[in-house]
Amino acid sequence: MAQLSYFTVGSNKLEEAKAFYDALLGSIGMNPRFEHPSGGRLYDSDAGLFGVLGAYNGEPACVGNGSMCGFSFDTREEVDAFYAKALELGGTDDGPPGERAPGAYFSYFRDLDGNKLCAYKFG
Repeated sequence: MAQLSYFTVGSNKLEEAKAFYDALLGSIGMNPRFEHPSGGRLYDSDAGLFGVLGAYNGEPACVGNGSMCGFSFDTREEVDAFYAKALELGGTDDGPPGERAPGAYFSYFRDLDGNKLCAYKFG
């Protein structure tokens, strides 16, 4: 069976973005894996791989319309903490933690470049 293994976002402010993701992803045990040739960084854990990169084609990075990266958590408290950490680091609210459907607890925020991320818990 297939399994999603990685997700990347683009940034035009890579040093700021790396500081943001070092702290945010470090809070859930994802650590820097290696520096990317674009000036970005890749992070990993048993859960998978995440990268913040400069655009491959050399053009400015831009936010994907409808694109979003989701992080699954074991508890609602972990969702709340991840969301709060993102806002503490300068991310912006795009939907506070709450139940979106029965047993579906989600929160949404944007990183420093406007990339949309989600923290969620089913059940």
